[in-house]
Amino acid sequence: MKLVTAAQMREMDRTTIEDYGLPGIVLMENAGRAVAEAALRLLPESGGRVLVLAGKGNNGGDGLVAARHLAGEGLEVAVMLFCAAEDLRGDAAINCQYARRVGLTVIEEPDDEVLLGALELADVVIDALLGTGVRGEVTGRLREVIELLEECAAPVVAVDLPSGLDADTGAVLGAAVEADVTVTFGFAKAGLVQYPGRAYCGELQVANIGLPPVLGEYPTVNTYLTEASDCELFLPHRSPDAHKGDAGRVLIVAGSPGLTGAAVLAGNGAARAGAGLVTVGVPQPLQPVVAAKLTEVMTLGLPAAAEGALGPEALPELLGWVDRVDAVALGPGLSQQPGVAELVLALVQQLTVPLVLDADALNALVGHTDALRARSGETVVTPHPGELSRLMGLSIAEIQADRLAAARSAATELGCVVVLKGAATVVADPSGDAWINSTGNPGMASGGMGDVLTGVIAALLAGGARPLEAAVAGVYLHGLAGDLAAADLGPRGFLAGDLLERLPAAYARLLDHAD
Repeated sequence: MKLVTAAQMREMDRTTIEDYGLPGIVLMENAGRAVAEAALRLLPESGGRVLVLAGKGNNGGDGLVAARHLAGEGLEVAVMLFCAAEDLRGDAAINCQYARRVGLTVIEEPDDEVLLGALELADVVIDALLGTGVRGEVTGRLREVIELLEECAAPVVAVDLPSGLDADTGAVLGAAVEADVTVTFGFAKAGLVQYPGRAYCGELQVANIGLPPVLGEYPTVNTYLTEASDCELFLPHRSPDAHKGDAGRVLIVAGSPGLTGAAVLAGNGAARAGAGLVTVGVPQPLQPVVAAKLTEVMTLGLPAAAEGALGPEALPELLGWVDRVDAVALGPGLSQQPGVAELVLALVQQLTVPLVLDADALNALVGHTDALRARSGETVVTPHPGELSRLMGLSIAEIQADRLAAARSAATELGCVVVLKGAATVVADPSGDAWINSTGNPGMASGGMGDVLTGVIAALLAGGARPLEAAVAGVYLHGLAGDLAAADLGPRGFLAGDLLERLPAAYARLLDHAD
């Protein structure tokens, strides 16, 4: 699904009206009708009362159109306008005048007593207060209205986006409406699928209001919500007569004293994601421990430094493995012992096979990101916000305030695919393309989940997927396995190992979708 910014949507509206000749009032009519249809689906068959809360912008005009259509269905409809009618402009003003002429009740600037009485009687409320043009924190009367709406028991249908959300980032601008259904127009706005905005939208519906389809093909429309239909195209193809060598060979360099679990999870993640042959390279003293936990995955004992972690001593042997594998994953559980950074930097500089960098490999590259930009091989990095903060010199708050922009900026600066982990993980490519993941759940907020993801992405790379494809599909597949674990075991308390066991079922879901 393609996503747009508020500015892109305004430009699409302008182009539709000025270049294609479709009047804005027709777009408003189509938008309002779509909102009315959504509201009807929430009402009992016997009918009910609908309350429309309208602001002075085009969102208010959309709400007025919806009110008229609902009244035409025989429903009892009231409109509360939070401005003077004379302050309305353009198509919104025309629709207000028309609504009154056909008998709709439009109450201007109601006080709390009137508003609370109407909210108590309503069976559905339509939020048409604020649209994509809101700037800065919501204050004054509209904030009061949004806060009063929080106490309403009736389901809420939001027009284009819940009032008070930033359309681009999903940030709550002081206060925001919590909708049960959001009907957005033309294209979904990027803020509707990012947190916290995603939690305020309820069910997201995208309504076709008559925009020319060609507008979605513009190169600047390069943000996407990852769906199953995308991933089925990105998964590596496997021929009917494939053998394990064809399915991809992965080497995972991981582990240190006390952190053997990360190596095990990453290795099993690669195997469960379909790699034909997986080898986990760990410090020699830890090989028996790791081997005991891995049945289908091979282990490689590497020379360890004095502290028991890997260091430059392991470099010659690792370089000798380059011709035997199709992808390398580096980082889970390596620790931050001094020699680790030296080894990581040397491998980044000398390996030419596709490389996935996670966890301590990313910490080792702080201050050395030029090595990433100089790499001749393909690279995917998988930082959480703290790791990206250290790599890019930004605060975690800055990253979380606009995760999409942060991931894009990092991909451009680092010259590789960036997987910014977290709720609604963002995958960004140096070309500017970015994908927001649609799978996953809060139960995945536990140790080891990122290690599994590292193995999954490495397996897809080894199987022949390009870096962006491997990252997008890997993140989706990983999240889907987490959703299956939550469905089977409950929303909390499942572990990374439980997710691992459900990767084949998640794969099956995607392949069934393709069939």
